[in-house]
Amino acid sequence: MKQVLVRFLVLFLLVFTGAFIVYLTLYADKPLPIYNPSDINPKLVDESMRGVINNHTIGDFSLTNQLGQTVTPANFKGKIYVASFIFTTCEGMCPAMTGNMAGVYNHFINDDDVMFISHSVTPEIDSVPALYKFAQKYRIEKHDKWHFTTGSKKQIYELARKHYFAVESTGDGGPEDFIHTENFVLIDKEKRIRGFYEGTNYDEIDRLKLDIEKLKNEY
Repeated sequence: MKQVLVRFLVLFLLVFTGAFIVYLTLYADKPLPIYNPSDINPKLVDESMRGVINNHTIGDFSLTNQLGQTVTPANFKGKIYVASFIFTTCEGMCPAMTGNMAGVYNHFINDDDVMFISHSVTPEIDSVPALYKFAQKYRIEKHDKWHFTTGSKKQIYELARKHYFAVESTGDGGPEDFIHTENFVLIDKEKRIRGFYEGTNYDEIDRLKLDIEKLKNEY
């Protein structure tokens, strides 16, 4: 019996060591990619931008958060952040997405280099009080770390389509337009896209945490 146990432990250690070596070889030592429009699924990129091969960054915006404060790129200057698109009345994937994002938020809650922003895709419904209530539902107390934002629908939809490439590019941000995506987007301190993650997938959330740590090591 002891011999069987010893053999099992040796086999386990060999498999674990091998997997760890493969991880270090294929993943850990490689820097995160820097995504430009030409690197992304063309369905997610506006036709006017598909030939852009470098220097893509998240552009200017001015939104309002759950405290009624104006949020601009200045809030994220020198920060790594994760962006998502949600709406407070969603009963589908948004609760799972936001719960998973809350897990990442809590993981980095004492890390001032990491921030979060969630954009409402129904800004005409998601008022400041609605966003504050939504943040409280997920026990978000550091409101300057995770901004839940509302504002111009056209601006938010343009951010989703032409800056974060989080959804398919068709649509004009008009009254009949609607987007819904589970994608989380990782942004570095230079406002560049460094990763895309499926917000409802636990393995993807673990990958996001690892990638944030890896990105921090670049600075």
